[in-house]
Amino acid sequence: MESSENLSGQEVGVEQDATPTLVDVDTALLLLGAGVTAITHPLLYVKLLIQVGHEPLPPTVGTTMFGRRVLYLPGFFSYARHIVKVDGKRGLFRGLSPRIMSSAISTVVRSKVKQQVELLSKKDELQTSLRKVVKETSHEMIIQCLSRVATHPFHVMSVRCMAQFVGREVKYGGIFSCIIKIFKEEGVAGFYVGLIPHVAGEVLFLWFCNLLAHFINTYAVDESFTQASAVRSYTKFVMGIAVSALTYPFMLVADIMAVNNCGLAAGVPPHSPIFKSWLHCWNHLSHKDQLFRGSSFFFRRVPVTSWPSTEG
Repeated sequence: MESSENLSGQEVGVEQDATPTLVDVDTALLLLGAGVTAITHPLLYVKLLIQVGHEPLPPTVGTTMFGRRVLYLPGFFSYARHIVKVDGKRGLFRGLSPRIMSSAISTVVRSKVKQQVELLSKKDELQTSLRKVVKETSHEMIIQCLSRVATHPFHVMSVRCMAQFVGREVKYGGIFSCIIKIFKEEGVAGFYVGLIPHVAGEVLFLWFCNLLAHFINTYAVDESFTQASAVRSYTKFVMGIAVSALTYPFMLVADIMAVNNCGLAAGVPPHSPIFKSWLHCWNHLSHKDQLFRGSSFFFRRVPVTSWPSTEG
């Protein structure tokens, strides 16, 4: 018969063995998130510059497959080559450090909040499939909102660092200098400009994506279909792509508001009007038919409405 000391020692040993495993998993997630953030940063950098309306390269004349003449705006690779030409290869990673910090904080917050939400909801029995979807979506919404509140200041810093390319400013540097500069000029509110449309877009994305996927899987996918389970596994992914396109204007407005009237050339006339609120920004973009500006990296075109006559 084992003594209580041995049993307690074994329990302590188990806990000691389990703790490094959890730490290793968290560390792996943080490293993976940082790697993905670094790899995708040039894409988001070009996207941000397009969102704020910076078009440093002239469009080229082309035709569609139907023979219609259009002006093609530079795609991602042309835009990226221009950035490299101006700032070198390192220039593609302007504003990366705040994004890596944002990714790390988001990973930690999501992990901790998810654990607490799961503990609180363990005893609640879900009666229907729809109720389950609603409850799970509500939990995802709470996690997403708390994560966004925690990381939005770093998103603002990153966006402003990248937007400096437009006016060639050096106002925002490292993370600490960004914090001091924003707090000194705008106070705490400066770290949360553009938060409302960002959160609104993410909340709408979660609800529409999850509910549409549920109704499609429940009422559109026939059980007699042999590949029904495979189709259902991809429904949410496909709905995510479709819904993200519909909620894109919220992300666009959030990024524009993060730069607007902050002292950078990208956020003041003549590059951009000064907006009183994010709704004002939304209305302006809607009037200009630019609510989806920057949503595509390729085949960006401006319809040619009038051409000089070539007939002699």
